[in-house]
Amino acid sequence: MEPVSTSPLVALVGNPNAGKTTLFNALTGSHQKVGNYPGVTVEHVSGTLKLEEGSVECVDVPGLYSLQAVSEDERVALKVIEGTMPGVRRPTLLVCVLDATNLERNLYFYHQLADAGYPILIALTMVDRLRTKGSEIDLARLSNLLGAEVIPLVGHKEKGLEELRDAISRHLEDPRPPIVDEATGDAAELKVAALSERLARLGQSSTHAEVRQMLLDPTETSEAFLEGFPEVREAFREAREQLVANPRPPAEVASRYQWATMVQRAVVREADRPKRSRTDKIDAVLTHRVFGLAIFVGIMYLVFLSIYSFATPFMNGIDAGFGWIKGVVSPRLESVPILQSLVVDGIIGGAGSMLVFLPQILILFFFIALLEGTGYLARAAFLMDRLLGWCGLNGRAFIPLLSSFACAIPGIMAARVMPDRNSRLATILVSPLMSCSARLPVYLLLIGAFIEPKLGAAWAGFVLFAMHLLGLFIAIPIVWFLNRKVIKGKRLPFLLELPPYQWPKWKDVWIAMYFRAKVFVKTAGTIIVFMSILIWALSYFPRLSTTQVAQIRQSYASADKVEIQKHIDEEQLAQSVLGRFGKVIEPVFRPAGFDWRITTSILSAFPARETVVPSLGIIFSLGGDVDEKSTDLRKTMAEATWPDGRPLFTPWTAVGLMVFFALCAQCMATLATVRRETNSWKWPWFMFTYMTALAYIAAVLIHQVGRLFGSP
Repeated sequence: MEPVSTSPLVALVGNPNAGKTTLFNALTGSHQKVGNYPGVTVEHVSGTLKLEEGSVECVDVPGLYSLQAVSEDERVALKVIEGTMPGVRRPTLLVCVLDATNLERNLYFYHQLADAGYPILIALTMVDRLRTKGSEIDLARLSNLLGAEVIPLVGHKEKGLEELRDAISRHLEDPRPPIVDEATGDAAELKVAALSERLARLGQSSTHAEVRQMLLDPTETSEAFLEGFPEVREAFREAREQLVANPRPPAEVASRYQWATMVQRAVVREADRPKRSRTDKIDAVLTHRVFGLAIFVGIMYLVFLSIYSFATPFMNGIDAGFGWIKGVVSPRLESVPILQSLVVDGIIGGAGSMLVFLPQILILFFFIALLEGTGYLARAAFLMDRLLGWCGLNGRAFIPLLSSFACAIPGIMAARVMPDRNSRLATILVSPLMSCSARLPVYLLLIGAFIEPKLGAAWAGFVLFAMHLLGLFIAIPIVWFLNRKVIKGKRLPFLLELPPYQWPKWKDVWIAMYFRAKVFVKTAGTIIVFMSILIWALSYFPRLSTTQVAQIRQSYASADKVEIQKHIDEEQLAQSVLGRFGKVIEPVFRPAGFDWRITTSILSAFPARETVVPSLGIIFSLGGDVDEKSTDLRKTMAEATWPDGRPLFTPWTAVGLMVFFALCAQCMATLATVRRETNSWKWPWFMFTYMTALAYIAAVLIHQVGRLFGSP
C-alpha cells in the first residue's frame, strides 16, 4: 500500500468512448505510470498534471455508464471514485468528461455523481464534431443547468487545454460539489444507504461501495461476513428480493433520464435537416456481411504480415547487436571461464532473448492503437462476434489470437481489449496455442530432415501449413471447455458501442506503444532474464573434471581444435543437471519416441524456443552455431539411433515432436507475461499444465499410431 499523502488527486471520469483517455494523454504526456490496481488485473494509469502552482497526480479511471458497477473494471472505477481502493487515495476533484455528441446519455452518469456530492469540473469533448453536424450548444446555459463549470475541448487540436488546467487549479483550491435540480437517489442507492446505517449501528463501518457489492453482487466472503449479523443478513435478503421483483426502472431512474433529456433539449440546437453522417456511409461498407468481411481479412493480413515480417529486420538487428556485445565481452573474461559463461550466455543471452520480442510488441500495439483511434477496432469486433460467440468468446478476441501467430507475448498483452475478466482470461489461456514464429525453425528443421526427403515438397508444404492451423482448431474446443468448467463466474453480455470514425491522434498511438513496451521490459523481462540465468546454471554445472576433458581430447586426437571443443560441449551438456534431468524423464517421453537428447533440447527451450536448434547442434556434436537450414544437422539427426540400432527419428516421430512444440507452453517469456497480465501464478501454472499434458498426449498418440502403420 502506498504511503498516505495529502497532495491533491485529480481523477478523470466518464462514459467509455467519451474522449477521456485522449484528454488524459494530452494533460500528462509521457509523465505516466502504468500498472495494476492491487489484487486485480484492472490497469491503473496515473500521470503528472503540471499546473502553474506545481504538479499534481492525475488518474485515468476506467469508463463507467453508471454507479451500478457490473464488471471488474467498473467495480474498481467505483472504488477509486469513492476513495476505497487500496493504495489509491480519495480524489480531490473529479473531471467529468462529457461527449457533446452523446450528451443525453452521458448526463445520467453525471447526475449520479452530482447526487453523491463529489466535487466536479466538466470537460466537454467532441464540440467540433457536434458543430460539423450543423448543431450548436449553449455552453453558458449548460453550465447553469449542471451547476458546474464547463470547459469545451477540441481534442485533436488540443484547444481548451490551458483553460482546463486553469479551471483545475481554481477548483483544487476550493473543491465544491455541483447543485443540480431533481437530485434524487434511485431505489438501489436508497437501500444501500439504509443498510450501511444498520451496519454502522452494529459497529461495522462499511463503505457504500462494499455494501453495494454485498447487495447487488454477493460473494462467498460477503455472505460469510453477514452470517455474524442475522438481522442485517435478513434485511439484505429482503432488499435483494425487492429489487429482483421490480425489474422495471424505478421512478428515480426515470427521473434522471427525464432530466438528461430536458438538459439536452435546452442547450443543443439541432440541425434543421440532419444529414446522413460520414460514419454511417463508411459503415455501410465496412460492416457489410460480404464487403466488410473481405476488407477485414485484408486489414488483418496486413497486421499479421507486419508483425510476422516487418519486425524481422529489427529482430535480426537486436540479435546481431547482442552477438556483437558477446564478442566484445567474452575475450575480456576468458581468464575466468565461469564468469565468462555467466555473463555471456546467462545475462547477455537472457537480455537478448527478452529484447528480441520488442519489435513485434511495438508493431502490434502500433496497429491496435491506430485501429482503435480510427474507430475501426469496434467494427472488426462486430464482424467477428458471430464466428467466435458460440465457443464463449466475443468478437474482440480476434486481435489477441491473430497476434499470437507472430508471438504469444504481444497476443496475451493484446487481450486487454476484452471487455470483462472471464473472457479476457479465456483468451489469454488459449493464445499460446497459436503457432508463433519462434516455433518455425523447429518445423523447418524437422520437415526438411524427415518429411520432404521421403514425401516430397507438396507434403512438406502441407505439414507446415497444418502446423499453423493446428493450434487454432484445438483452441476453439479448449475455450468452450474452459468457459463451462474452469473459468466460473458471471459473464457479461457483449455490448458494443461503435464510435464515430476519426483520424487517429498520433500522440496517443506513440504513448500506447511506449508504455506497452515499458511494461513488457520492466515486468516480463525481469523474469525472462532470471530464468535464462537459471537455465544457464542448470546446463553449466557440474563441470567436467580435468581427467574427463583429457579423455575426450585423447579420443578425438586426430580432430581439429574446433571439432574437439564440440565433443567437449556435448559431453558437458550431457553431464549437466539439465542433461541428467533429461535422462531421468526419458522413460516418460519414450512412448512419444523421444530420447534424452530430444527431452534435453525441449528443456533448454524455456528461455526461448529459438534455442532448441542450437541445443540440438550441441547435443549432436555440431556446435551451437547451426540453424534450421544446416545440412549437417539434418543428416546427423536422420542417422541418429537408439542404443539397439533403431532410427531415433521417423517421419512419425518428427510430426509428433512438431505437434508437441505446437501445443506445449515451454516458453518462460510467455508464462511470465501471463503472470503479469493475470496478477497471479495460478493461471501460468494451469496453462503450463494443461498445454503440456495436451502436447504429450498428442505426441504419444501420433508416435504409437505411426508405429502401427509403419514408416512411410
